[in-house]
Amino acid sequence: MLELSDVHAGYGPVPILFGVNLRVGAGEVVALMGRNGMGKTTTLRTMFGVLPATRGAVTFNGQSLVGMPIHKIARLGLGIVPEGRGIFVKLTVRENLIATARPGPWTVERVLDLFPRLGERAGNMGSQLSGGEQQMLAIGRALLTNPRLLVLDEATEGLAPTVRALIWDALSRVKSEGQSILVIDKFLAPLTRIADRFYMMEKGVAAWTGTSADVVARPDVVARFLGV
Repeated sequence: MLELSDVHAGYGPVPILFGVNLRVGAGEVVALMGRNGMGKTTTLRTMFGVLPATRGAVTFNGQSLVGMPIHKIARLGLGIVPEGRGIFVKLTVRENLIATARPGPWTVERVLDLFPRLGERAGNMGSQLSGGEQQMLAIGRALLTNPRLLVLDEATEGLAPTVRALIWDALSRVKSEGQSILVIDKFLAPLTRIADRFYMMEKGVAAWTGTSADVVARPDVVARFLGV
């Protein structure tokens, strides 16, 4: 579904990515991990056209994304839950959801079933939500674009463990319905329960890839790429 091949990118004269290779198949959940500053978010920005790829190929269902305007990339079926959530704080929960809705199997009612807390707060303004509720809203909003590929950038960062558990349970449910997902996160254990494959970023490249079973069996890999 999504493939990055030898992708290079950076900020002005400063290179960040040095030949990223990554793919996500239909119905897969793929995790992109690594310590801070290794190029994970830059990889996403390059995928979505926020940063131009200076070399290499980014394709989605066989169609090149390089040089394509951001809004056209989104219309192809890529939905993102950005780092920092980015909800509309002056709109209600329901208005936030309606604002991004596109025709498809995901409806406002299905999102409220996935996250009952949002149903309880449907009339609250975005600014009145807790951090966890805002994150649920950001995920629900992305689902309502009815994406072919759902991308999550640090979806559980800064959240309480109980809220993180609710979000992982919801993503597991979304996966069971065949949704393709690419997720960046720092929490390895829950990812090994839902991800099919892992990529470990180091110094601007995807330096290691393997299955969840491979990650569990390789503490040396975890120490190398995720250790302090």
